[in-house]
Order: sequence, then C-alpha cells, then structure tokens
Amino acid sequence: MLAEVPPVTTPREAAREAAERELAKPMYHENDPSMPDRALRAFFDWLDDLFGAASGATPGGGVGLLAVLLLVILAAAALWWRLGSPSRATTTPGTLFDDGIRSAADHRKAADAHAAAGRWTEAVQERMRAVVRSLEERTLLDPRPGRTADEAAAEAAVSLPAHAEDLRAAARTFDDVTYGGRTADADTYARLRTLDLTLTTTKPLLTGPTP
Repeated sequence: MLAEVPPVTTPREAAREAAERELAKPMYHENDPSMPDRALRAFFDWLDDLFGAASGATPGGGVGLLAVLLLVILAAAALWWRLGSPSRATTTPGTLFDDGIRSAADHRKAADAHAAAGRWTEAVQERMRAVVRSLEERTLLDPRPGRTADEAAAEAAVSLPAHAEDLRAAARTFDDVTYGGRTADADTYARLRTLDLTLTTTKPLLTGPTP
C-alpha cells in the first residue's frame, strides 16, 4: 500500500507574489484602456460627481444649476465686453498726438479716408485729433505737447460748456479704442464727426463759466 503523499502547500505571501507576477504579464492587459483614457475617464467621473453634488445643493436641481451656469457665462461675457479682451489689457491713456504737427483739415481728411475703407478705429482716432487741433487753431486751446484726450476735453469744456458732456464722451471713446482694446464702428465715428462739425460753428464762452 502506497504511502499518502502530502499536498503541496505554498506560503500565502509567496502565492500572492506569484499571482501578481502572472497577472502582470502583457497578455493579460492587451485590452486595457491607455493611461490617457483612464485619466480622462477619471476626470469625467469627478466632473459628474461635482455636478451631481452641485445640482443637489442648488434649488431646482439640474435646471437650477443650468440657470446659475448661464448667469455666470452672461456675467463673464458682459465683463469681457466692458473691459475688452484680456490679451489686450487696458493701459494708462497716453498723449493725443503721436506724430508731427498736422492741421485739423489734415486729420479730417485722414479720418474720412479711414472711414471710407471701414477702418473705424483709426477713423475715430483721427477725427478726435481733428477736434482738438481745430480748437487749438481757433485759440480755444493752447497748443501743448503731451496733452491727453481727457485733458483736452476738460480744458475745452471751459469755453464750450454746452458741449462738455459730448467732449468727455469723445475723449473716453478715443481712450477706449486707442488704449483699452475696444473697436469702433460706423455709429461711433458718425457721432464724433457730428461733434467735430458742430464745434466748428459753435461760439465759445470767452469769459468762462459763471462761478
């Protein structure tokens, strides 16, 4: 009678290591998702959990969350429209004239040429320069290098008080399109052109405003 052979036993730790080595072979992982796929899946799982938690905490559930997101998008769009593109940050307004001395007629001619070509930003810039140069030629402003559009508008308002608000608006428009990254359009140019032509026939208040 043959003696009974005791069963082969493998220590638990050695068996675990052997199983891990076996399962680590490439043949068992040929159909596994790639690392980018796993990362993307984990991201979407996290995003799904986040929106699930947010919709649960928002009145109205998913519909309420959608309304909140829409309001955030609208607020961001309004901020972008007001401040301009982030890649073109607002800078401190510089001088009004950046080249040699030209007459008001020269600036008007350049403005009209830009407008005819649809270059409204350049047209607005030249028309604002025409406004200020015209006031200098009429001695309503002292010619002064380095003057900004805001300074010109404030100084001109002393002798043209009826147009003070329009002058300030024109200066803001010039700064917005020149230094703030905004773009002008046909209506913007038309308003500035009308102001320019109106000022040429406006009689100044030579004695200054009444205290």
